[in-house]
Amino acid sequence: MLIAIILDNYVPQTWFTGWLRIGWYVAAYLPVGLPVLKEAVENIVKGEVFSEFLLMSIATLGAFAIGEYPEGVAVMLFYSVGEVFQTLAVKRAKTNIKTLLDQRPDEVTVLRNNQAIMLKAETVSIGDIIQLRAGEKLGLDGALLSETASFNTAALTGESNPDTKTKGETVLAGMINLNVVSQVKVTAAYSDSKLSRILELVQNASAQKAPTELFIRKFAKIYTPIVVVLGVVICLLPYFFVETYVFSQWLYRALIFLVISCPCALVISIPLGYFGGIGAASKNGILFKGSNFLDTMSTIKNVVMDKTGTMTEGVFKVQEVNLKPDFNRDEILNMVNALESQSTHPVATAISQFVGAIDTDITLNNVEEISGHGLKAEINGKELLVGNFRLLNKFSVQYDVDPASIVHTVIAISYDRKFAGYLTIADSIKEDAQLTIDTLKQLGVNITMLSGDKSSVVQFVAQKLGIKNAFGDLLPEDKVNKVKEIKAQNETVAFVGDGVNDAPVVALSDVGIAMGGLGSDATIETADVVIQDDRPSKIPTAIAIGKQTKRIVWQNISLAFGVKVVVLILGAGGLATMWEAVFADVGVALLAILNAVRIQRMKF
Repeated sequence: MLIAIILDNYVPQTWFTGWLRIGWYVAAYLPVGLPVLKEAVENIVKGEVFSEFLLMSIATLGAFAIGEYPEGVAVMLFYSVGEVFQTLAVKRAKTNIKTLLDQRPDEVTVLRNNQAIMLKAETVSIGDIIQLRAGEKLGLDGALLSETASFNTAALTGESNPDTKTKGETVLAGMINLNVVSQVKVTAAYSDSKLSRILELVQNASAQKAPTELFIRKFAKIYTPIVVVLGVVICLLPYFFVETYVFSQWLYRALIFLVISCPCALVISIPLGYFGGIGAASKNGILFKGSNFLDTMSTIKNVVMDKTGTMTEGVFKVQEVNLKPDFNRDEILNMVNALESQSTHPVATAISQFVGAIDTDITLNNVEEISGHGLKAEINGKELLVGNFRLLNKFSVQYDVDPASIVHTVIAISYDRKFAGYLTIADSIKEDAQLTIDTLKQLGVNITMLSGDKSSVVQFVAQKLGIKNAFGDLLPEDKVNKVKEIKAQNETVAFVGDGVNDAPVVALSDVGIAMGGLGSDATIETADVVIQDDRPSKIPTAIAIGKQTKRIVWQNISLAFGVKVVVLILGAGGLATMWEAVFADVGVALLAILNAVRIQRMKF
């Protein structure tokens, strides 16, 4: 096309005319025009007669009919360039998502006839046994065959603490084996693993259209036939009113009108804007199930959140050690640690993490677990009790504290029939919880905390974080009623929780957000947005991405309509050529595409 334009306008010659010139432009037109003509015909066959492809086909073939070959080629060429930009943008967004999510190795070691063989992960069958060495990443979902194994699940949940699994428990693709060689029986095909499902879910999220996108699609269906009729009117009607009517002149104006009117910029850039938003969110560890939720997140006025696992770690930790001065602190803690090592309770894990390695010099005798109370043992011929205050009451040990005045879970200790003191165990607040609350307040979002935990604990966490509305001791139906009260004020509500126990509230809210939803199939199904790394600070990030996506989409709509209106007026007056029309259509589409992909480069 460029060579033809140079020969037409800048190189003096006499041979580039007639069929040679026409053939040259046709050769330039076919590679870019045929796919569009084919699409127009296929749409007509399907019953979708009036599409942007039909508009462009009429405009470009019409341009050839009146001898405006360069313009005819230019329309299709720039449209094709726009399509390439769109394809690259979508591919880049999908790559971002895949890089973020697909944590699986390409090959795995499978045991067959007691022989370890390396196989491509996608060729492994259900029932095969994978051998996983220390430091290796699991390639498929399965059940652990080894007695115990510790896994780093940070790639899936963002949790840095090792997760110890026991025989028969589910282990997921992407988890890293930390210590001993383990064996895993495959329970799901490579393409059916949880990671594959989430990956597919997000890449297909554009199927859930945002209201703006749906409006533009509907608008284009009504708008296109009107434009075609107006094009015919512009071409033929002046015959009855203009004395010096020249058909080719008015046909050219009609073709300009058709090219300008083509809704390419809107049809391409708006879905791409939303897809870019989904890609940007995925890059930040936030999985949106559809562009409609991006739109809703941008208008959220209330965030209602669960406490455990959302604002707190969901992992017990020792908060306070309160021991009598008559007792040696290190000695008592070591004895408590040794005794608690006999238990599988989460409290035992918290004490073990706090105290450290077990003192092997301590000998335990007559260890007894008293259900609902705690543990009892003899050390050096003296009785050691570790449990709740009911345990001390049972053995008639006197103490001088009021258990009701202590907010957290209490582990009372008695040694040699004397009250030695207590430890408090609590679910610690996430390190970015405070930042989350502060940022949400800056965005003008109202925050409410709802929990089934006891009120004293809920109020303690709420007070620390500066949350005014906090309610504890709630049943699922109580949570539903609280959310209904907020919705009664005609305000949008996002609920943040685990998406399973709180399914009724998730269904009721405008957007259901799940924290670390990779842990549960049900969560993936029920939540609209999944925060992959369990960090609550991603809630305001999701709102910010929603707002930015909406801003970019409306910038594109304004740009497309603004330029089109100006060039349409110029075209109707005969002041705009096909080149201006090309810019008003595909030029604006290109600018809109470049604007849409900007969001993927933004820092949130």
